[in-house]
Amino acid sequence: MSDQQGSEPAAASSGPETARVQAGRSSPLPNFLVSVKLKYVKLGYHYMITHAMYLLATPLFFIISAHLSTVRPDDVVQLWAHVKYNLLTVFLCSALVVFLATLYFMSRPRKVYLLDFSCYKPPAEAMCPRELFMERSTIAGTFTDENLAFQKKILERSGLGQKTYLPESLIQVPPNPCMAEARKEAEMVMFGAIDQLLAKTGVKAKDIGVLVVNCSLFNPTPSLSAMIVNHYKLRGNIQSYNLGGMGCSAGLISIDLAKQLLQVTPNSYALVVSMENITLNWYFGNNRSMLVSNCLFRMGGAAILLSNRPADRRRSKYQLIHTVRTHKGADDRCYNCVFQEEDANKEIGVALSKDLMAVAGEALKTNITTLGPLVLPMSEQLLFFATLVARKVFKMKIKPYIPDFKLAFEHFCIHAGGRAVLDELEKNLDLSEWHMEPSRMTLYRFGNTSSSSLWYELAYTEAKGRIHKGDRTWQIAFGSGFKCNSAVWKALKTINPAKEKSPWIDEIDDFPVNVPRVETVKN
Repeated sequence: MSDQQGSEPAAASSGPETARVQAGRSSPLPNFLVSVKLKYVKLGYHYMITHAMYLLATPLFFIISAHLSTVRPDDVVQLWAHVKYNLLTVFLCSALVVFLATLYFMSRPRKVYLLDFSCYKPPAEAMCPRELFMERSTIAGTFTDENLAFQKKILERSGLGQKTYLPESLIQVPPNPCMAEARKEAEMVMFGAIDQLLAKTGVKAKDIGVLVVNCSLFNPTPSLSAMIVNHYKLRGNIQSYNLGGMGCSAGLISIDLAKQLLQVTPNSYALVVSMENITLNWYFGNNRSMLVSNCLFRMGGAAILLSNRPADRRRSKYQLIHTVRTHKGADDRCYNCVFQEEDANKEIGVALSKDLMAVAGEALKTNITTLGPLVLPMSEQLLFFATLVARKVFKMKIKPYIPDFKLAFEHFCIHAGGRAVLDELEKNLDLSEWHMEPSRMTLYRFGNTSSSSLWYELAYTEAKGRIHKGDRTWQIAFGSGFKCNSAVWKALKTINPAKEKSPWIDEIDDFPVNVPRVETVKN
């Protein structure tokens, strides 16, 4: 992949550069030296701004030290005598300090820790390579030849590999998308992830005080959250929530909701379950905007255990630092870009609009405008503000400054919705292939598992041994509505991949793989 990327710019510039060198007028070396100098100038600028407090405090320290050196013993005696006869003042000041300190410690938000998480890995018999997918689509007999060819192109160019999973009800002949099979899939995914999570953490089901489940398209009665309460016999006063219809970004909405509930539920655990159900949401019609979902979405789910207990900090993996939610539903174009509806033949499907990429870009811009001041170093904020003032106040025709989020985060988990989304974010955020690797490999190995994809990506990063104490991870998710949500995590310890149980651990050495880039298929 990197060879292809590097060769194109080189080929594009070799002609003019060669001509200039042959003419004896210039050489590419000075340009290289200029870029190196600019790089180190920017690094120096960032270092100076980041350490500005220390640079300013050092001379101030010497000034104060020099001033204190002139203080005589008689001055200290006089000061003590003055304080000794003003005990009431001293008492009131002390009481005020104690009151303010107590108020601060009681009103500050409770810290939320992520003890651990688990991602469900379906059995081998649920694996669905491209050839099997096309064979089953042909046997279904509902798709035209043109749309079968269209699905084949989508599969080849989607970024999905040969080992993604579909539920048994859709692989079998004939397919059997019924309520019983949908419940079977939900139980398999949810209970499989939760069983592994409880085994990893050692937490008893009875100790869980908050339960948040999100699944966008499958909402049975009783709810999915009730299924979990019944299966694990959770306590009767549990705060249980079931989120539906909120799209692929609902996983981070669930995290944010659990965080808010943990602020008012002392010494408790919160279980978050994120999944999507494929069985009842397979599209058998011939509307191409709805057929794309068949080609991208796959079976999967994740369970996450959060805690607000201070004693759990030492055994937790991460601390939740920020959650930022952006909702663009007030705009009709954003609201309609991912829409579940009936086609002309009354077949229900999820239509993806051609405006999806533009809408996602706008939502991301709004989200990072809120997130940026919370996480970016002051040096980046100053550059962004200066560019904004130049463009808005002085009407200068310069490009908007895109902050360098690599200075704020070591790892990026971007929702693996499709290769076009990942390509766009890689370009807009100026990320490297290394930063994008967890998202691309998750899309390749597991497909688009909706709201749980972020956790397969974090599991990939852990399995590669990349998480070190103090590292910051940015999770970004997009979903219908239209929404863009972010979560920022800080690693509380270095993760040893040899001790982890994850869906990657048995095959992590096979990754990364090369996924050739091709043009996006058009409707």
